[in-house]
Amino acid sequence: MVKKVLIVYAHQSSGSFNAAAKDLAVEVLTAQGCTVEVSDLYAMDFKAAATVDDIKGSVKDADHFSYLRETKLAFEEGRLSEDITKEHAKIIEADLIIFQFPMYWFGLPAIMKGWIDRVLTNGFAFSTEQLYSQGVFKDKKTMLSFTTGSLESMFSPTGINGDMNVTLWPIQNGILNYCGFQVLAPQIFWAPALAAAEDRKGMLEGWRTRLQGLQEEKPLSFIPLDSFDQKTFQLKPDVHEQHASKEFGLTVGIHLNKPLPPHSQMKAGC
Repeated sequence: MVKKVLIVYAHQSSGSFNAAAKDLAVEVLTAQGCTVEVSDLYAMDFKAAATVDDIKGSVKDADHFSYLRETKLAFEEGRLSEDITKEHAKIIEADLIIFQFPMYWFGLPAIMKGWIDRVLTNGFAFSTEQLYSQGVFKDKKTMLSFTTGSLESMFSPTGINGDMNVTLWPIQNGILNYCGFQVLAPQIFWAPALAAAEDRKGMLEGWRTRLQGLQEEKPLSFIPLDSFDQKTFQLKPDVHEQHASKEFGLTVGIHLNKPLPPHSQMKAGC
């Protein structure tokens, strides 16, 4: 049961469609009895760059600085900067994290990517022992909610921008699933800037309806960690063999040189 929600929000304007989507999520989820907190990254002037300034005190190896190693050590020793530890506290409390943003260059806005880089700290959000289906956040849910600048047809397997399932794979698998999150299907608002006012209103009403049933939604499917050999990190032969005669690959990324499973990054159960 989702009781506490964190919305990580990235848009500069309070009059934007993204702001309306964020506000609607706060309204509907609060009405359901959830406690909702918003990290408004632009209002917070959140620092996007991952630098040595994220660490209090001296670093172990200043001559060959490794952000990954040094921030892990700083996390373990309680020496991370306050803006990071505040976000850590929000994540710990949250049952569901919603990322609300406009898609920039087929991905996240820089300020939100900076939040990912800095806040999903090595040792806090993942480790070599805790990743994917055995990840740190395996008991938490998350989802992307975003606007596009292009029409839905342009993000199709025959469209000029390519299949949206492929676009989403690095974020939903490489970040969210990697940290163990149960990833709900994304909420995609297709080109609201090109839509008529009534159509934009309809998009938000669709979001309202979905939010009202969000508690019951099943997450997207990803391949469990135990399907891979823990020494070679390759798919186990028996798992590979089980899918040898199937029409489609397992996932967008692990496709076994077969056609990609349709809608697997956009709909649960695919």
